[in-house]
Parts: sequence; structure tokens; C-alpha cells
Amino acid sequence: MADTGNEVRFHRLKTPRAAAVAGIMFAVLFAAGIVLLRSALADDGSTASPWVRDESRIAAAVALAPFAGIAFLWFIGVMRDHFGELEDRFFSTVFFGSGLLFLATMFVSVAVAGGVLAVSRQPSVSDDGIFFFGRAVMLQLNHVYGVRMAGVFMMVLATIWLRTGLMPRWLVIITYLLALALLLVVSYVWAVTLVFPAWVLVISAYILVTNRLEAHHPT
Repeated sequence: MADTGNEVRFHRLKTPRAAAVAGIMFAVLFAAGIVLLRSALADDGSTASPWVRDESRIAAAVALAPFAGIAFLWFIGVMRDHFGELEDRFFSTVFFGSGLLFLATMFVSVAVAGGVLAVSRQPSVSDDGIFFFGRAVMLQLNHVYGVRMAGVFMMVLATIWLRTGLMPRWLVIITYLLALALLLVVSYVWAVTLVFPAWVLVISAYILVTNRLEAHHPT
């Protein structure tokens, strides 16, 4: 707001062009957290193997999760800003809701990992059932609920892009295919969870490049 004499002017807030970097940050931090978390977990739930191979990896994944969540919120804001005046209330509601549910699922999963890790450090606790239960909850959250919320998020965005023409057709088709795969395929292969951050990385890089091109060539 600027005050010039008796005239008060309000300035419209503008999303920084560099905000698209938030998506890249989320992709890197989230993927790193997944790799650390899954590489630290035992391959199976048998009592013959320890629950974790390296506790420091789980601690690192827990530390990275809040920053990945903050970056994802910024990414949602960048997407909504990209809609501009073409934003539709119905699609925006589903888009925003699925994004928040994915974020909540991610936080709960990491919180379970942090809680079980804290319990495992207590010398008085020796029940392996607690550890295997926590491992199963994390897998369910990541591979069943989190992956599907990510698929809904991608599906809604692809529909908005198709109706508005904000993104090229090839990118819309790829998004639809990946979203359908995440929605329909049930797999506990940890690499499946890397599909979403990889997609966010591509979308953020595309928006960042196009924004810079528009800044240099406004026409």
C-alpha cells in the first residue's frame, strides 16, 4: 500500500517467478526421504531380521519431511497461481483437498517412523511386534493411501490443463497415464512412490523455464 497525499493505492501481490523452485525442492527432499526410509527398513517382516538396518537414515528422513511438506505447499500455491482467472471452484477444491490429504498422509507416515524409532531406543522395550506393526502402517500409508492421493492430485491437474490449455497436450497425456497407474496399481515396490516426486520435478522445471522465457520475451 502506498500513500500519495490523500490517495491510497493498493498493490496486488504477485507470486515470485522463482516460486516454481519449490516443486523442485519438494521432489528432491521427498525422494531423498523415501530412499533413506526404505533403505533403512528390513526387506521383510520376519523376526529373523532386524527392524532397521541403520537408525540414522530414519532420523534423517524424519528431519527432511517437514521441509518437503513446506515445499509442497508452495508448489500447490504455484499451481493455483498458474490457473489464474481460469480457476474452477470444483476442480480447485478436489485439487487442493487431494494435495492436503497427500501431505497429511506423508506426515503421519514419517511420524510413525519417528515414533517407532524412539521406542526402539528404549532399553526396556523388547516387543518386536511394535516395530513390525509400525513398519506395516508406514507401508500402508505410503503405498495405498499416499500414492492414491497423489494420483487424484495428478488426475485433477491434468483435467484442468486439458480444459484450459495451460499445458501442452503431451504433458497432459503423460500425467493422465501416470495418475491412472498410481490409482489402479497396488505395489509395495518402493520405487513406485518415486513416480510422484519425479513428475513434480518435471512440472516445476517446465513452469520455471516457461516463466523465464516469458520474462525475456513478453510477447
